[in-house]
This record gives sequence, structure tokens and C-alpha cells, in this order.
Amino acid sequence: MVKIYTLTLAPSLDSATQTPQIYPEGKLRCSAPVFEPGGGGINVARAITFLGGSATAIFPAGGATGEHLVALLQAENVPVESIEAHEWTRQNLHVHVAANGEQYRFVMPGATLNGDELMKLQEKVLQIAPGSLLVISGSLPPGVSLEQFTALIQAAQHHGLRCVIDSSGDALTAALAIGQIELVKPNQKELSALVQRELVQPDDVRNAALEIIRSGKARRVVVSLGAQGALAIDEQNCVQVVPPPIKSQSTVGAGDSMVGAMTLKLAENASLEEMVRFGVAAGSAATINQGTRLCSQENTHKIYAYLQQH
Repeated sequence: MVKIYTLTLAPSLDSATQTPQIYPEGKLRCSAPVFEPGGGGINVARAITFLGGSATAIFPAGGATGEHLVALLQAENVPVESIEAHEWTRQNLHVHVAANGEQYRFVMPGATLNGDELMKLQEKVLQIAPGSLLVISGSLPPGVSLEQFTALIQAAQHHGLRCVIDSSGDALTAALAIGQIELVKPNQKELSALVQRELVQPDDVRNAALEIIRSGKARRVVVSLGAQGALAIDEQNCVQVVPPPIKSQSTVGAGDSMVGAMTLKLAENASLEEMVRFGVAAGSAATINQGTRLCSQENTHKIYAYLQQH
């Protein structure tokens, strides 16, 4: 089986807590915080681990928050390849309001990454065996330019790594401009921005994704359509998978779970249909959980079995 690695340039230590209700100025008494690892690539590696696979997480870790992040991942049996960073790893806060079920997510800016640290991360990437899959996911931290980001992807591809990119905005556009990306997962809005036109008609989404494939930018495009599931397209096939009707508790972690599950199938050399089905199953499984929880293996396989029959 093909080995999987993930790269997170802006990791975080996420703390989740509950409070009865939110109102200004008073002290809001909260429950004891639950700490979880955070950041795109890190969550993808965790999802893959939860699904019974293995993925090594590469990321910068700084200060006590960075140490805590590494310890949490080790406790979950996620293999870690971290580099020591000068700035402390950021800490995000998720607040669940018990009275109405609302969730507030306070997201801090990523720790600034200097050129030396970025170089060390690139060295880690270039130690990976050629032919492996590298998932680059999450936001770009301060200190990392688009040029540096694209240079990193180019170096990885040149080394023989198959890159999966889960990013948005300029970072996604820049990655696709390089070409030959294994898999991208834009939502409809991001896809519309990529092809620079509105997607109105039913066929518009498929045609826009095909454009990205035919221009050599990506080998597979999976467009996430929220409650409508996902539309997957490669050179030969077009598959839409609609998730079963499930009461969604929280969509936090659904995207990372989906990318993790699809990458796992890519590593197994599965078909496009199997890949997107497993991805939608994991994404749906993640929405059953409250808070920042990712997919569980049990729920993912239950939904996957359902999707195979429908």
C-alpha cells in the first residue's frame, strides 16, 4: 500500500468548552476544556488513523502549546514528524452554547513561520519515499508567501510525490496552476472562483470540474455539495454520491474526514466511485458527532455500506 503523509503549515491546539448561555460583559462560566489537535493536514492524518489506516503528520510545533499538540497526537497513535518552531503554536477556541446548541469558533492567526523553518519542513517532505501521497491542507500562516507555497509543492512533485491539495482561495489557484495535482476538493463557490464564472445550470459544475482536469491542473476533482453530497470527476468518469438523511450535529471536521477517507482509497488504488463514496460516508459520519470530532470507523462503514446499496 502507498504511504500517506500530511503537511500542515498552520497547526493549532484546539480547546472546546460548553457554557449555558452567551451574553455580553458578565463572566461566562465554562466546562473544563477538552483539548484536541487542529489544523487541516493534522486532522486528515487523524481521520485516516481513526479509519484504520496510517498517515504521518508533518508540521511545525512551537512552545508549550506545540508540545501539547504533539503529545495529543501521540496519544491517538498518529505518527508525527514535527520541526521545532520559534513561535508558539496557536490555540483556537470552540464554544458550545448549551441553551440553543449554537457553536462559536474563535480562530486565531497561525504562528508566523520563518524561512528557516519552512526549509526544515521541506527537508522532511523530501525525505519521503517517491510514489507516496502527500496531503497539503489548511491555511497559509503569516510569513509564507504564495511563491514559497508553490515552490514547496513543485519540489514535492519533482521528488516524485503525489500531491492532494485541500486549500481555498489564492493558495488553491496557485497549486492548480502548477498542474498534475492528484486530487482537489473545492466546494461549489471555490470551483466557481477557479473557472471565473457563475455555476447556475445542473451541468455547469461538471463542466467546470472537467475544465480543470482537461487543462492538466488536476487528475481528480471532487466538488463538495454540502447536503447533496459530492460530485467526483476524473478523465473518464463522473459520479455523484448523495449522503443518507442524517441529523447533522456539527459540520466541523466533515471536510477533513472526507479528504482523509478519499486519500486512504487513493492509496489503495480504488476506483473513483469507491473513493468518493467512502469520502462522503466519512464526511457524513463526522457530522453525527458534536463539537470538533472527526469520523469514527464504525459510523463510516455503516454509511458506506448503505451507500453501496443505494
